[in-house]
Amino acid sequence: MKQIHTYFIGINLSLLSLVSCSNTNGKADGYGNFEATEITVSAENNGKLMAFQVHEGDILKQESIIGYIDTIPLSLKRQQLLISKDVVSSKSQGVLSQIAVLNAKLKTANINKTRTKNLINDNAGTQKQLDDILGEIDVIKQQIRSVEIQNAPVVNELKSIDVQIKQLDDQIEKCKIINPIKGTVLTKYAEPGEITSFGKPLYKVADLNTMELRVFVSQTQLANLKIGENVIVKIDDQDSMKDYEGTITWIASEAEFTPKIIQTKEERVALVYAVKITVINDGSIKIGMPAEMWLNN
Repeated sequence: MKQIHTYFIGINLSLLSLVSCSNTNGKADGYGNFEATEITVSAENNGKLMAFQVHEGDILKQESIIGYIDTIPLSLKRQQLLISKDVVSSKSQGVLSQIAVLNAKLKTANINKTRTKNLINDNAGTQKQLDDILGEIDVIKQQIRSVEIQNAPVVNELKSIDVQIKQLDDQIEKCKIINPIKGTVLTKYAEPGEITSFGKPLYKVADLNTMELRVFVSQTQLANLKIGENVIVKIDDQDSMKDYEGTITWIASEAEFTPKIIQTKEERVALVYAVKITVINDGSIKIGMPAEMWLNN
C-alpha cells in the first residue's frame, strides 16, 4: 500500500510540474491602456456661433450638420460683388454691341468685295473700286481689334469678381459645422452665442465602438506576434477578469524604452516594442483603461 501511495504522489507531482511549465507564472504577455482616435473639430471661419447643438456624451452621425457660424457679413459682401458684376457687365455689353456693329459692317464689306471682283471679271468694274473696299475692310478689322483690346480689362474684371464670389461661397460653406466621423462627443469647448475664430477648437469626438489597446512586449515575445493574429484581452470586472477577443493591427518597427508607468524599475530601462490591438467595445471599455494581452498558445 505504501508503494502504491508513493506512486500516485509521484504522478500528481509530475502533472503539477507540467501544468506549472505551461503557465507563464500567471502573468499576461503584455500590459497597456486603451486608446481611441480622437478628432478635435475646430472652427473654419470667424464669427458668432449662431447654433451649436452638441453635448458631451452625444453620439453624432458622420457628415451631420450640428451648428453654424454667422454668415450675414459674408452674404452682404457677396451681394455687393453681384451688384459690381452687373455694373461691369453693363460696360462689357456696350463694348460687345460696338463689336457686333463692326462685324456687321465687315460682313457687308466682304459681300461688296465679292461683287466687285465679279464685276471686274465681267469688265464692269475697276480695280480702284476693289482697292477701296479692301481698304475699308482693313479699317473695320483694326477697329474691331481696338475695341476688343478695350474690352479685355472688363473681361478680366468680371473673371476676378467671379473668383471672389466663389471664395465667399466657400467661406459661407465653411461656416457650417459638420461632424467628420460617427462617434461620441468627449469634450465640448464652446457654447452657442460665443465669438469664435479660425482654428479655435469647438469639440472633441471619437469612435468608441472600436478601441485600440497599446501594449509593450519584449524582443523575445516579438517573434510570436504577427499582424492579424487574434489574442485575448482582459480587463478588470469586479472580482474577476472580463475577456475580449482582439486582433493585432500594428507592430512597431523600432524599439523604445518602456514607459515609466509599466511594471518595475528594472523593466523600465528595457527596450520594448509597442503593439496595437483592436477590440470591439461593448460599452465597458473606456479611454485610458488598463488591460492585459494574453496570447492564444
